[in-house]
Amino acid sequence: MTKILIVDDEIDILDFLSYNLKKEGFEVLTASNGLEAIEKARESHPQLIILDIMMPHLDGIEVCRRLRQNDQLHNTIITFLTARDEDFTQIRALDVGGDDFITKPIMPQVLISRVKALLRRNKPKESPNANIIQAADLIIDKEKVQVLRGEQIIDLPKKEFELLLLLVSKPGKVFSRDEIYHKIWGSDVIVGDRTIDVHIRKLREKIGSDQIKTLKGIGYKFDL
Repeated sequence: MTKILIVDDEIDILDFLSYNLKKEGFEVLTASNGLEAIEKARESHPQLIILDIMMPHLDGIEVCRRLRQNDQLHNTIITFLTARDEDFTQIRALDVGGDDFITKPIMPQVLISRVKALLRRNKPKESPNANIIQAADLIIDKEKVQVLRGEQIIDLPKKEFELLLLLVSKPGKVFSRDEIYHKIWGSDVIVGDRTIDVHIRKLREKIGSDQIKTLKGIGYKFDL
């Protein structure tokens, strides 16, 4: 049974989310503060954590940061509960290792749909050769720095290839612009504000625009 940990300091929200998720057959654990959340996550190793941001003493951002320091929870899916249009908070949430966010107010049908979509996210299939990654209809050869679609070779410059590798490393995860910038270009490299946009546009031109999605004002993700 899939295990989900819900963290929120508002009992009404905990009850609401728990009730709807249990109806769908999920095993649900709850925590009403950040320290309790960390303890329960370490003990139970849930597949998904739904984490409120605004909590007293230890907010969701800090909880996520600490959870990501635990090797056993490094790949646990963490989605934040955020107020609508909180772009800055959402970017911070992604920067500390969050995978996605669900905006309040929450409709039961939307909640269940988002949770199921998050749980369907799997890492790209790797062949016995760890240098080969399959993502959607693309075959990515890390050793040869080569991308194939069927028998077609798609030539990508180094930075476009690195950008594609980053996006497919966690399908469905939203990578903030700041995270992309630091992981691809590094903190010591100064590039123009539009550099990421230009590389995304060129990448879409070569592999198609169906998989690479834009979240306005936040970042990009790769959908399988």
